[in-house]
Amino acid sequence: MSVSKKIQRIAVLTSGGDAPGMNAALRAVVLAADHYNIEVIAFRHGYQGLLDNEHVVLEPKDVLHVLQYSGTIIKSARCKLFKEDAAAITAAQNLDALSIDALIVIGGDGSLRGADHLANHWSGQVIGMPGTIDNDLYGTDTTIGYATAVNIAMDALDKIRDTADAMDRVFIVEVMGRYAGFIGLRSAMAAGAERMILPELQKDKPLTVSALVKHIHRVKEIRGEGSYVMVLSEHQWPGGAVALAEQLDAEYDLPCRPCLLGHIQRGGPPAPADRILASELGVHAVELILRGAHRVMAGMRANQCVEVPLNESWEKKNPLTENLLRIQHEIFNPVKKKQRNKSE
Repeated sequence: MSVSKKIQRIAVLTSGGDAPGMNAALRAVVLAADHYNIEVIAFRHGYQGLLDNEHVVLEPKDVLHVLQYSGTIIKSARCKLFKEDAAAITAAQNLDALSIDALIVIGGDGSLRGADHLANHWSGQVIGMPGTIDNDLYGTDTTIGYATAVNIAMDALDKIRDTADAMDRVFIVEVMGRYAGFIGLRSAMAAGAERMILPELQKDKPLTVSALVKHIHRVKEIRGEGSYVMVLSEHQWPGGAVALAEQLDAEYDLPCRPCLLGHIQRGGPPAPADRILASELGVHAVELILRGAHRVMAGMRANQCVEVPLNESWEKKNPLTENLLRIQHEIFNPVKKKQRNKSE
């Protein structure tokens, strides 16, 4: 690997919502830096810690056995103040005072926007890493934390199916992903849910409660009495799963139970896929710095490490997989099959 210049000290921070695998990413950054004789400074509590100069040295002994834990050992936070120029200037001054050559930011789209904003006011190199369960960053096939979130949602849906079957009951399971339905789609397919309400499906023709009730009744007519499990992405129904369940019960006499998975999707041991992805991208981020890269995100496409301009990570959008949508909506939907048979 060709090295563009001598890098002696880099910094790292985790920002925004935590994602399973962030600790594995930190471990990879520190071990890769140590391999190349680079010192690592970590800022605690994300951009707020960068503004407050809340920093610690991270050595290999500090990260050797952390990849199996969720959360982030250097903490995270959201910092609205960092959108201002004055905040970025303060951050740049703090980085320069510590003789930092480059900064690695691990987080989602808001965190990478912050990294790009900082680059307008600081002369050091800025590298992003995709750490978000939502999988909504362009330029990488998957993001750190996404695989674990889907696994957790699927496991919860499997358990809910058990009790739903026992009572022939309707359940609405609310998952994270208010702007992108990746968790909703894959967990619904993996658990065999009867319905999905995802942000991408709401744009052209939002689902009405009457259409939903009609679908529930038609599925029961075709398949007989049994459970009906619906996956609802957060913020896709006024009042969420609780309000929708109450509406179905009150207006249509359809007993329904809501279940909000919430932040449990961020917890638990990271899945192997997230640990491995975080490890690869952590090393990739350090090696991008050594090659002189700047204002890029370390990503993974077709099992190959890539670099993506930071601004593209949020300005462009990854669509949901059309084939998965087709299978879930058309092939696995008994109502669609019935309609097709009638037309024939």
